[in-house]
Amino acid sequence: MATAARNAWALAFGDGVEPPHATPSMVVHDEPHQVLRRFTEPSSSTAPDAVPSPVLLVPPLAAPASCFDLREGHSVAEFLVGTGRRTYLVDYGEIGFADRHMAMEDWIDEIIPNAVRRTSNAEDGASVDVVAWSIGGTLSLLAAAAHHDLPIRSITAVGSPIDYGKLPMLRPWRRIGRLTGGEPVTSVYRLAGGIPGTLVRTAFSVTALDRTLTKPAFIARNLLDTDALGKMQAVDRFISAMPAYPGRFYGQVNGRLMIHNDLARGTLKLGGRRIDLANVSVPVLLVAGTTDVITTEAAARGGVAVLTGTSVRFETTRGSHLGILTGPEARQTTWRYLDEFLTAQDGPAPQVPDNARGAAEPGSSNRAAAR
Repeated sequence: MATAARNAWALAFGDGVEPPHATPSMVVHDEPHQVLRRFTEPSSSTAPDAVPSPVLLVPPLAAPASCFDLREGHSVAEFLVGTGRRTYLVDYGEIGFADRHMAMEDWIDEIIPNAVRRTSNAEDGASVDVVAWSIGGTLSLLAAAAHHDLPIRSITAVGSPIDYGKLPMLRPWRRIGRLTGGEPVTSVYRLAGGIPGTLVRTAFSVTALDRTLTKPAFIARNLLDTDALGKMQAVDRFISAMPAYPGRFYGQVNGRLMIHNDLARGTLKLGGRRIDLANVSVPVLLVAGTTDVITTEAAARGGVAVLTGTSVRFETTRGSHLGILTGPEARQTTWRYLDEFLTAQDGPAPQVPDNARGAAEPGSSNRAAAR
C-alpha cells in the first residue's frame, strides 16, 4: 500500500513516478532547427574491434526529438549506443509563427542533407546510416533521391507514409480536398501560420482515444506497478512537448501528399520541380505497424513499389505509431530488424548493374540496383 500511496502522490502532486529520461549527449552543431547532437558512450563501454558507420536519427515534424530517447529501456538512441554505433540526432527545436514560411524544401534540401554531411564530417568522412520515424523517413528518402552526392549508406524508415490513399482516416478529407482545392482549411492554416502545437497534440491523442478514455482506470489498476506508470508518464510527456507544423510545409503535405497522393506514384512535385523516389540508390529498410492507425501497413508498404532503384527490406510489427518505434515489442522486432539491417551493410556491397530493376513481393526484398 505504501507503493500505491507514493505513486498516487507523485502523479497527482509531484513530478511523476520517475524523472524524465535523457541519454547523455553533446551538441556538435548549434543552429536554429538544425541542432546536431551526438549521444555519448558510457565510460564503461568497450570499443568494438571495427567501428561501425555512424547513425543519424531523423525525427518527424510536429513531434519532439525525444521520440528516439523516450525512456530507459525504450530508447532507440540508448540501444544503438549499446551496439557500439556512434549515434547522432538532428533536433528541429521549437517551431512557431515566425517559421510559417518553412517548407518541405527546407528539410529535403537543407536540414536533412546538412545533418548528414555534418555527421559524416564528424566521423572522418564515413558514410551515414539514416534512421528515421514517421514523415521523417519520408523526408529522408526524398532528400536521398534529390541529392545523390550525400554520404548516406542506408536509410531505415519506421512508420513512414508513402501511399496516403491507404490511410482510411484521410479518405473523407481527400474527397473534400479534391472538391474544394483544400479550402477553407488552406486559408485557416495560412492565417494561423501553421498548425498550432495544441492542435497537433489533440490530433495525436484522438488517434489513441481508447488510451485517453481508459487512462483513469489504467492508473487505478496499476498503482502498484511503478514501471507501467512510468511508461504512461513518458508517453504523456512526449505528447505534451509536440511542437507546431509550419504553415507552408503543412500546405504542401495537405496538397501534394494527402489530396493528390504524389508519392504513391513515386514522385513529389514541388512547383516546377520533380523528385523521383526511384532515384534512391542506397539500401532501405521499411518497418510498418500492423495496428498503426496513423501510418497503416499498406501506406508504408507503398514504398516497396516505388523505391525501384535499390534493394528494399520490408518488415512489420505490432504497436501504435509511437509503439512500433519504442513500445514493448519494439526491442524484439523493430530494433532487431534495424540491428540486422545495419550489420548487413557492414559487409561488402553487392555489385549489381546500374540498369537493374525489380519489383518486390510483399514481405520480401526488392532486389533492384544497389548503386
